[in-house]
Amino acid sequence: MKILLVEDDGDIANFLKKGLREESYSVDHTTNGSEALYLVDVNQYDLIILDVMLPGHNGFEVCQILRNKNIDIPIIMLTAKDSITDKVTGLNYGADDYLSKPFSFEELLARIKVQLRRKSTTANIIVIKDLELDINQRKVSRANRVISLTSKEYALLEFLARNKGSILSETVINENLTDMNTKSMSNIINVYIYRLRNKIDKNFDHKLIHTIRGTGYMLGIKGHV
Repeated sequence: MKILLVEDDGDIANFLKKGLREESYSVDHTTNGSEALYLVDVNQYDLIILDVMLPGHNGFEVCQILRNKNIDIPIIMLTAKDSITDKVTGLNYGADDYLSKPFSFEELLARIKVQLRRKSTTANIIVIKDLELDINQRKVSRANRVISLTSKEYALLEFLARNKGSILSETVINENLTDMNTKSMSNIINVYIYRLRNKIDKNFDHKLIHTIRGTGYMLGIKGHV
């Protein structure tokens, strides 16, 4: 699942990015309403967390512009204002939920899950041969056998699955899964690919995780897109 976080308070943004990535969400972050609109145009997001007080377009304006474009991505608005008038304004502009600061991360996480369940469709189940990912439940199985993954293993597998049949370089993976990018271990992607292979492919004749030498990695049936 990919979330766009639009928040100009650095402390809050860092706290939310860390917590969401630990929950296996991929997170893009911007501090500017105008840049948020651009990011939505060029990327695919499952949910937007949108602060009200922003440079450029404020959160209300961003929400209104997106809805006027018939973009129906779930939007949770954040604000330091807790008046009924502000909440009603946000909802009238098309927000799906409204959370006043300060708030607990657990409450935000619960509201995110509610919105993603409402958005749930069959498109959120990815099937590659006998491998199945239930994106909403974050459950993985192969040949009807449930596979237990860590949060980082799952995040990498979901990213590969969303791009099944495509060769993804380490650079692309690092850019999309920021928490995988660490100076302390330059081969971190190789490490997690190895772990996934042991869990996904080890006991099966048909291998689904492929290394394309000198290029990157692909999830799928070789020779098929």
